[in-house]
Amino acid sequence: MPIYEYRCEECRKISEFLLIRTDEKFVPQCKRCNSKKVSRVLSRVRVIRSEESRMESLADPSKWGGIDEKDPKSMAKWMKKMGKELGEDMGEDVDQMVEEGMEEEMASKSENDLED
Repeated sequence: MPIYEYRCEECRKISEFLLIRTDEKFVPQCKRCNSKKVSRVLSRVRVIRSEESRMESLADPSKWGGIDEKDPKSMAKWMKKMGKELGEDMGEDVDQMVEEGMEEEMASKSENDLED
């Protein structure tokens, strides 16, 4: 059963849809803001991993460098990465924190570029 993902052109969130029958007419709409202005995105392949495999991955110290406990953006990224490794969806709150952190970082870089 295919899962299709669509990115909303208004709020930029991705919505997933599980289609049982592909021969039925399907009109996607954003699950967050209900906009019908969505475009299909190429989905990542999902692989079911064993508990042992996930724990081995978590034990790899190279994956966890660069975490700044005092930076909320860094902690949100870490939480999201940890959730993916554990097979958990951390929810929209963490996604929103990461996005806001990225926007702040881009704005800061733009300001620094203007000062140079």
